[in-house]
Amino acid sequence: MNSNETNKIKELLSTPKNIIIVTHKNPDGDAIGSSLALYHYLKFSKHHVTVITPNDYPSFLKWVPGEKNIIKYDNDTQIASDRIIEADIIFTLDFNHLSRSGDMQNILAATKSTFVMIDHHQQPDTYATFTYSDSSMSSTCQMIYHFIEKLGDLDKITPEIATSIYVGIMTDTGSFRYRSTTSTTHRVLADLIDKGADNTTIHEKIYDTNTLSRIQLKGIAFKNLRVLPEYNTAYITLSQKELDQHSFKKGDTEGFVNFGLSILDVKFAVIFIENKGERIIKISLRSKGDFSVNEFSRNHFEGGGHHNAAGGRSNLSLSDTVEKFISILPAYKNVLNQ
Repeated sequence: MNSNETNKIKELLSTPKNIIIVTHKNPDGDAIGSSLALYHYLKFSKHHVTVITPNDYPSFLKWVPGEKNIIKYDNDTQIASDRIIEADIIFTLDFNHLSRSGDMQNILAATKSTFVMIDHHQQPDTYATFTYSDSSMSSTCQMIYHFIEKLGDLDKITPEIATSIYVGIMTDTGSFRYRSTTSTTHRVLADLIDKGADNTTIHEKIYDTNTLSRIQLKGIAFKNLRVLPEYNTAYITLSQKELDQHSFKKGDTEGFVNFGLSILDVKFAVIFIENKGERIIKISLRSKGDFSVNEFSRNHFEGGGHHNAAGGRSNLSLSDTVEKFISILPAYKNVLNQ
């Protein structure tokens, strides 16, 4: 986003507007954190602001400041639709194709509102009037910090905004361990702490709220972990039956894919999770080094994301999806063994 676009956005926000903030389907910590941070910032300037998610999100995010004001499209479709139709401005955060908004796609595409995209994924679409896209960023939350910075309003960051941004950076960087966590990211985090983000409490609320059933499900994931040493690859499967037996709730498998990546010499880790309700196998992919799971997922599993972290899906059965995955690996043997 150049200075000319920044000035135009400043002008756009100079008077109160009806503003909608939208996340992708199945919002994660970065989506919720960035949306609520922007929500508080815009409310400070007297805008009428509504955050709408396509559907529900994990319970460990239901304490983030302002969360109770979020409208879930699948639960309150008419209210959400009315707000979208009335919007002057729509911010789309943490996604860059309207298809990622699930059932909201058609109504978003039909509106005449001004769109502002803020996102850190690769290959952004062109639907937005203003696009702030940077795939080198650690998270959309870090981009919200820099967005506020570009508007000259860092002094307006409250403890609520600081907390929301910290949540997204922490969760999207695997607690600051991914390569996208730069020295600038750490300087941003330091400023957020100075502005009221309680890093210890945030970590506890996100990571230390496990139920017994989730811990037991983690045990099943470990039991199902398989390593393919000839490809430096590990994968996990979780069937719908296994999820049901352990009272699965949205977010319970968050981070499970990283179990495989923690094994010595493994460069590529995948988890396959059966979702009979949507009739798909949800796939999460992680890698180390130069192997691009973004390209792998785009080429084979209708997905994408970042170089070392991506998602995908399969319409095959769980066993057939795994079989397909294993059959693809020989084509990548050389790069996975470098």
